[in-house]
Amino acid sequence: MTSLLPEPSKSGFDFSLHSRNAHLSSQSGMSLPKATSTGTTIVGCIFRDGVVLGADTRATEGPIVADKNCEKIHYISDNIRCCGAGTAADTEFVTALISSNMQLHGLHTGRKPRVVTAMTMLKQRLFQYQGHIGAALVLGGYDASGPNLFTVAPHGSTDKLPYVTMGSGSLAAMSVFESGWTKDMDRESAVQLVIAAISSGIFNDLGSGSNVDVCVITKDQTDMYRNLEKPNERGVKEQKYGFSKGTTPWTKERIREMIVREDVLEVGKGTVTATTETMDTS
Repeated sequence: MTSLLPEPSKSGFDFSLHSRNAHLSSQSGMSLPKATSTGTTIVGCIFRDGVVLGADTRATEGPIVADKNCEKIHYISDNIRCCGAGTAADTEFVTALISSNMQLHGLHTGRKPRVVTAMTMLKQRLFQYQGHIGAALVLGGYDASGPNLFTVAPHGSTDKLPYVTMGSGSLAAMSVFESGWTKDMDRESAVQLVIAAISSGIFNDLGSGSNVDVCVITKDQTDMYRNLEKPNERGVKEQKYGFSKGTTPWTKERIREMIVREDVLEVGKGTVTATTETMDTS
């Protein structure tokens, strides 16, 4: 029997499993897994003294809102945070893994870890799985080189920009940044711009919603603000819709009682129990 797997590549990229996947999908009808459509708006921007990260708080399961106040800004180290979009479990566990590795790296080197180190660990981990770990990340922090901001795509590609957006609401959020971001912004202006960008994603993307979480990272400290803004807060009902007992009339009542009767029939030397059920209504 001829193997479907070719010889592995000695150098460069290895696509030896492509023939196997093509055979499985064409011969056995096995469909390959597809990317899951998810909803989130995550952003980040650099200001004069550091980095501001922002995220919405809606977690969805298809058309269902699973969690209205989900935390999407994950801890990496004291001076580094990471916003996650995509599959919630993947973003949670991959950031927790890199956070643990960053702590080990800091203990091994005896120095404060840098943001580019976390970015390299994340992109190498995601590239290994070729996008099957559904984690689109916005990584930001402050280290010896100053404020740093990166995006990490699920396939492992990265960008380093002064302001970034990711998630299904990223286009609406990017329009706010492109019209409002300026170099060397002060802290308050940067926070308000991030709130406006997340709010734009909330109002223009069905997968994003609820509240706005913001994290401000500077040289000396990291401040996390949960539910800093609630642009989509549910209002108080103007009228009450409670009905008192007896408001709805009823005209008749029917009670159904199930009667079970067993008949024993003698057949030969054994007995056979025949069960009949009748419905009696009164």
